[in-house]
Amino acid sequence: MNQHAVYIGIGTNVGNRSEYLTTAIRELNAVVNIHACSSVYETEPLGYTNQPWFLNMVVKAYTDKAPHRLLRELKAIELSMGRKPTLPNGPRCIDLDLLLFDDILLHDKDLTLPHPRIPERKFVLVPLCEIASDVVHPELRKTFRELLSALSNGAQVRLWAHKLPYNQPSF
Repeated sequence: MNQHAVYIGIGTNVGNRSEYLTTAIRELNAVVNIHACSSVYETEPLGYTNQPWFLNMVVKAYTDKAPHRLLRELKAIELSMGRKPTLPNGPRCIDLDLLLFDDILLHDKDLTLPHPRIPERKFVLVPLCEIASDVVHPELRKTFRELLSALSNGAQVRLWAHKLPYNQPSF
């Protein structure tokens, strides 16, 4: 079977944030083959700022699934973990974003690849650069390191943990 390289952003800002991240990693590992995990970063909320700071990280994984099927499985994980609809950029127990899927460029009503807001999100670019700094954005033709260097967004992103504090599966 064909294995596709995917990058998934994980975020949480309510409840026991590190437990939500750990559970998300465990659930993801049942759906994809996780190859690498970034450190965990505490990040300032964007848009709606009257909410707790987020914990964010990025994982690199491999899958034989098609992009839309993988997206459906990510959304099912969010629901199983208790994600409820909220205002845009609002608080959430878990957020799983399909950032990249090989070098696929896809724009339809359900899915855009690569994720359209990667270049403007420091909370995605910092952990992404940790595990994929030389990977080239398939549409912009710049490395993630170059995109991070060009970002003028002042949102704070600070290292929270090099690894999840407990129960992180080994790969």
